Amino acid sequence: MQQQGGKRGLRSVAALALAAVLLASLALAGCGAGSSKSGSTAANGIASGGRASVDVEYAPPEVEGLTFDHAMDLQYATQFDIYYYNDGYKVISSHGDSRDYLIVPEGASVPSNLPSNMHVLQQPLDQIYLAGTSAMALFAAIDGVGAITMSGVEASDWYVPAAKEAYANGTMVYAGKYSQPDYEMFVSKGCDLAVESTMILHSPEVQEQIERLGVPVFIERSSYETAPLGRSEWVMCYAAMLNKEDAARAFFDSQVQIVQSVEGEAPTGKTVAVFSINSDGSVVIRKPSDYIPQMIESAGGAYAFNGIEEQGTGTTMRISMEKFYTTAKDADYLIYNGTIDGGVMSVQDIIDKDSTFSSYKAVQEGHVYGIGTDMYQRTDQLAEQITDLHIIVSGGDESQLTFIKHLN
Repeated sequence: MQQQGGKRGLRSVAALALAAVLLASLALAGCGAGSSKSGSTAANGIASGGRASVDVEYAPPEVEGLTFDHAMDLQYATQFDIYYYNDGYKVISSHGDSRDYLIVPEGASVPSNLPSNMHVLQQPLDQIYLAGTSAMALFAAIDGVGAITMSGVEASDWYVPAAKEAYANGTMVYAGKYSQPDYEMFVSKGCDLAVESTMILHSPEVQEQIERLGVPVFIERSSYETAPLGRSEWVMCYAAMLNKEDAARAFFDSQVQIVQSVEGEAPTGKTVAVFSINSDGSVVIRKPSDYIPQMIESAGGAYAFNGIEEQGTGTTMRISMEKFYTTAKDADYLIYNGTIDGGVMSVQDIIDKDSTFSSYKAVQEGHVYGIGTDMYQRTDQLAEQITDLHIIVSGGDESQLTFIKHLN
């Protein structure tokens, strides 16, 4: 093994390189990020079945000088695995992009001859830049927000209480959004990890520059999990980075118990349409393979757009208002997704967008609801979100709703 010179020492080297990197930024702007070896993507789980319902098995990466001990027992997530080796070394394997992350214990050396797709995370990881918003609540769930000192989201745009508190007490500062990070701050604060959403893939030149500074980029891919609890189980990745596996397991087990209590009840057969309306009049819906429809199924409902042909990439798709009408006019419940346009305040606001809504069954029966941005940041409360949906489709006490509001 090669002896690590020390994470702090590497930061001073990065500082010397900063000027050269920034001067090269314009030249790099047209360049793409280096590709890694391609690999197969794990099959998607289902809302309640998780890994037990699909064939998910990956061999642990071979690391020169290390002996594999065991893999973490994951129940729902299919987009990553965590492997444990001797002397506290760990590897997080991201299956969606075939990137491996070697976690090196504090004071330990970095093994020689690492594979080209393996990136080193040298502990302690206590100067993290986080631009992937869905990860923040999971860090908070294991009391790990203190390790995040730089944010890609401004204080006013956070709905995670721990993030707002960190901004208020000065332990977290704004370091530029994912596409325009503050490289100088990365160096001055000694950034040791950048946690990004898949949005960074649209700015490969930015990812290149971050990595040129010696800062590893961890791409958070929980949005590719179709099982809702698969998204929550990404907490285990951040727990492995911070050595908080016990706290993560306790948190995750509590989420599983909540969901299982809801899933144990008989399906209601009630249909639910989740949607938003673009300025051009088209309708955005969640694809049936997305985790939101799976949450509806877990809650005892049925997604109104099950069976629709999926188009394009990502988790949402656009359809015409005409197609939406024929599919959703008889849905038992309408839920307006206010993530993009800020949402609606009343049923009349929806009718103002298209007058045909006045003839929808859910509108006539008073079964129209809205959700806001906070729901999507609170990945630590997916079980509570499923409970909200269960309250709605089962005719429960709506005063207990947390993330979804009844529109009048």
